[in-house]
Amino acid sequence: MTAHRFLVATAIALAVVAFVLVLTQRAGVPAVVADPARTPGVLNPDVTQATIATTICVRGWTRSVRPPTEYTTALKLRQMRAYGETGPPSAFQEDHLISLELGGHPTDPRNLWPEPYPRASDVDRIENELNDAVCSGRLTLADAQRRESALKHQHG
Repeated sequence: MTAHRFLVATAIALAVVAFVLVLTQRAGVPAVVADPARTPGVLNPDVTQATIATTICVRGWTRSVRPPTEYTTALKLRQMRAYGETGPPSAFQEDHLISLELGGHPTDPRNLWPEPYPRASDVDRIENELNDAVCSGRLTLADAQRRESALKHQHG
């Protein structure tokens, strides 16, 4: 094989790999899923099935427990390195594995992880739907927490 043919074959192979990567990202496959060892999820001890009426089911309650941006931004940068993510920090949301809407611990690093956009936005809607199911009595808090954990560990 001549050098020219080798370079052409290599260029074609690289183009195919790039095309597959683009299709994978367009298909909504996240660049990262929550690692169960690094981010197992931690619950807020103040939120239980018995307290949902005075905690997660109160409009605006999550604002009272949400950590400051300075904390989550610094943690996101550390966790992006730990997860091996090299993209821009703005491409990630430092997300709670068990969301505040479902009684996740606000500041424990084992409950936070760098979730890529646009998946982070999609998951926010799912978290709100699970919160609504818990607060309306269609789902127990524990069931909603298990579903959310499975979703983020398996699909990002």
